[in-house]
Amino acid sequence: MRVPLTLEAVHAALFADDPVDKAERSIALHAACERGERLPGSTAADAARLARDTGRHPGHPAAPALVAPAALKRRGVGSEAGRIALLHSLAHIEFNAINLALDAVWRYPDQSHDYVEDWLRVARDEAEHFTLLAERLVTLGSRYGAHPAHDGLWDMARRTEHDILVRMALVPRILEARGLDVAPPMIERLQQAGDHASAAILQRIYTDEITHVAVGNRWFRHVCERRGLDGAAVFRDLLADGHSVWLRGPYNREARLRAGFTEAELDLIREMEDEYRRDNAPA
Repeated sequence: MRVPLTLEAVHAALFADDPVDKAERSIALHAACERGERLPGSTAADAARLARDTGRHPGHPAAPALVAPAALKRRGVGSEAGRIALLHSLAHIEFNAINLALDAVWRYPDQSHDYVEDWLRVARDEAEHFTLLAERLVTLGSRYGAHPAHDGLWDMARRTEHDILVRMALVPRILEARGLDVAPPMIERLQQAGDHASAAILQRIYTDEITHVAVGNRWFRHVCERRGLDGAAVFRDLLADGHSVWLRGPYNREARLRAGFTEAELDLIREMEDEYRRDNAPA
C-alpha cells in the first residue's frame, strides 16, 4: 500500500475499522516520511474534520467485545489457553497503541516534521507488533477478537485530548511506560513455559517500547520548554490532579532511564504512588 503524507490519510488510518487495513496504512504513512514527504499544514477541511470527529472512538472491529478491566479473567502462562489470553491482551494493547500514535499526529496538527516523523515511526512499530501478535494467535489456533478486552488506554486518550502537553505527560510516560515494567517478567515466564516464539515477539516489543517512551519524554519536554514551564512541576501537578491512580510499581528503573526519564522523575513517580496509596488506604 502507498499513501500520501496528509492529515486526511492519517485520519483514514485512525478511523479504519479493519485491524489489518489500519496496520498497513500506518506502515505506509511512515514509508511516506522515509520517501522525504512532509505533512502539509492543516487546511480548513482538516480543521472541520477534526472538530467533527473529536470525541469519536477510532476505528475498531466489532470484536473483541470491550468490557471493564475487572471482568477479564487472569490466567497463568503455564497453559496454552493462558498464553493465548495473554497474547490476545497484548494484541489489543498494540492495536490501541497504533491509534494513540496516529492520534498524536491527527489531533495536534501543525507540529514540526520531527514530531510527525517520530509518531508515525511509533505507529509503524505498533502496527508491526500487532501483526506479529495476531499472526501468533492464529498459529496457536485463535485470532484477535476471540476474547474480550478493555479500553483503558483509549480512556486515557479521551482524558488528555484537550492538550498536547497533558497527552505527552501521561500517555507515553505513565501508561505506555508500564510496558517497560511488566515485559521482562512476561518474557521470562514464556521462556520457562517453552514458548520461545511468543517470548521473542515480546522481546521485540520491549526493545521498541523503550524508544517509544523516549519519544514521549522528548516531546513532553519540548512542549514544556516552548511554553516556558518547569517540566518537573507540571508532571507533579498532573499526577496530584487525580492521575496517581494510574501509577503501579514495581518499576523497571534501568529501562525507564534508557527511555529518557531522570532519576528525579522516577523518585517522584514512586513518591506519588506511595502518597496515593496512603491517602486511599482502607480506614
